[in-house]
Amino acid sequence: MSKTDIQIAICGSAGDGTIAAGDILRNAVAAAGYRVIGFDVYPPEIRGFGKCISRLRITTDQSYSLKRHSDVLLSLDDSQALPHAGEVRDMGALIFESQPIAPCLEGEHMSARVLPGQIPYGFPMRELSQQATGGGRSRNLVALGIIAGLLGLLPDPFRKIIARKFGKQGPEIVARSLAGFQAGFEDASRTFKLDDVVFAPIGPREPSGRVIMLSGNAAVARGCLDAELDTFFGYPITPATSIMERLATELPKRGRRLLQTEDEIAAIAATIGAGYAGARAATATSGPGLALMSEMLGLATITETPCVVFVSQRGGPSTGMPTKTEQSDLNAALYGSPGDGQRIVIAPTNVEGCYRCAGKAFEMAERYQTPVIVLLDLYLSNRYETVTLEESGHAFVLDANKPLPRLEPGETYRRYALTEDGVSPRAVPGDADHMHVITGLEHNELGRPDDSESMHAAMSRKRHDKLQAALCHPDFAVTRRFGASGRVKVGLLAWGSTFGECLEAVFMAQALDIPCAALKVVMLSPFPAQAVAAFMDDCDQVLVPEVNYEGQFAQLVQGVLARPVTRLSRVPGSPMPVEQILDEIRRLARG
Repeated sequence: MSKTDIQIAICGSAGDGTIAAGDILRNAVAAAGYRVIGFDVYPPEIRGFGKCISRLRITTDQSYSLKRHSDVLLSLDDSQALPHAGEVRDMGALIFESQPIAPCLEGEHMSARVLPGQIPYGFPMRELSQQATGGGRSRNLVALGIIAGLLGLLPDPFRKIIARKFGKQGPEIVARSLAGFQAGFEDASRTFKLDDVVFAPIGPREPSGRVIMLSGNAAVARGCLDAELDTFFGYPITPATSIMERLATELPKRGRRLLQTEDEIAAIAATIGAGYAGARAATATSGPGLALMSEMLGLATITETPCVVFVSQRGGPSTGMPTKTEQSDLNAALYGSPGDGQRIVIAPTNVEGCYRCAGKAFEMAERYQTPVIVLLDLYLSNRYETVTLEESGHAFVLDANKPLPRLEPGETYRRYALTEDGVSPRAVPGDADHMHVITGLEHNELGRPDDSESMHAAMSRKRHDKLQAALCHPDFAVTRRFGASGRVKVGLLAWGSTFGECLEAVFMAQALDIPCAALKVVMLSPFPAQAVAAFMDDCDQVLVPEVNYEGQFAQLVQGVLARPVTRLSRVPGSPMPVEQILDEIRRLARG
């Protein structure tokens, strides 16, 4: 049976409808049964100009990253798309406007940039839009019709999604949008097709669950809702804002609360306050916001108050590159608080992982009475994937608190009792007979200030040791190995969104007869030293690819295990190319 593996890029300026076209396309092919990974690139300027790119990879089987070269590039604005013409593979297609609205200088039209072996397709997109709708605003929908007609895709899924997307704007807008799509579809259906870009028919799939299209941030919001989040406090910041936007829509429907605070300090303070009162509470931010939250996270650590913080990393430092991805907030997540303030840090590697990590974060926060940071990045937050969810949803534990003991007459409740597992029974305001003191100062078992050497040592040990149990948290894969078993020439240690590219590189290396494996590390604090060390024992060479300049995860591994690794650290502002990882695997295998 033939396989489909097609990557399409749509490129234009802000205002061209580039992102909307990509959204319709990925939902249409997902509705047709294909697997999809998509990633949109936005301009950093707030004023609404600059380059927009929507890329999506469409496959019959699950894929784990975008490809370096697209099969099709559609240009809605040649001035923005020209630099990307070289990203189209040999025998790939360049689709562009054949009748530009104004004369072009030499070399400024896409037709002048077609490389030998690439196939040019010029369509009068603006004219088709004018004829079908009376204006040029539906040019992006004409372009969608061209893609569908050129690649032989059935139009019905497109029509349904277009009708749903524009339904709130009224029947006239829906009719105009559908007319634009149909005009492009009919015109492209009459031209010659690409021989080696074929959508293979989808065979029957096992009904293991419901397949839906989600972004990483949408999956986080869904995980929060399924874990019965009570309260969310947030302040808008790219690229975490859409988590708050989605929860602002859904939480009130469930009788729960969301508050936009005046800044990130207020957001984390309110989150900790709600956690202290017994509510499941969370906030979301990016690197600059996490910096502002560091002092309050120390308060949550010393008071042993559950709270969850979703951090979507972007290029830094400071304001940095708000619309570019990076994995450079790892050190801030691990160590960004005064004192010995260890907390749990977990990092999902794909969109489904965003959902599971979001729900599990609340369990861990309550069970181990600690802040939990869920570390995403812009690539993962904005990445779209087809995700299979169980019809009933994952069964997150909705109350993971340690039961309060029954006090004997005259017995005093000890909020910070030194227990065998390090977790003390936690009372919340209003619990009868469990009055207690809580403070940001070092304290004794009753919660009263005590800065003696013995008590500070005992409490520090308690706050750290209790987190070790998170390495065996129920129904949570702290690490997972992929690829060859046993001894390998090259082993990859990977975390976060870069793991997808690493896994693709491992499969490509195995096809070249290079014994290769990858270990996905989801829990970063406490560090799973035993599992990582066992994996490294199986590897002649260990490679650590990550999208930051310093090699922060490599530093963590070497600091804990004192073993050599090879770093592959890059800061392109975009996902690391699979081919770059494969080249390094091949170099290490030869050495």
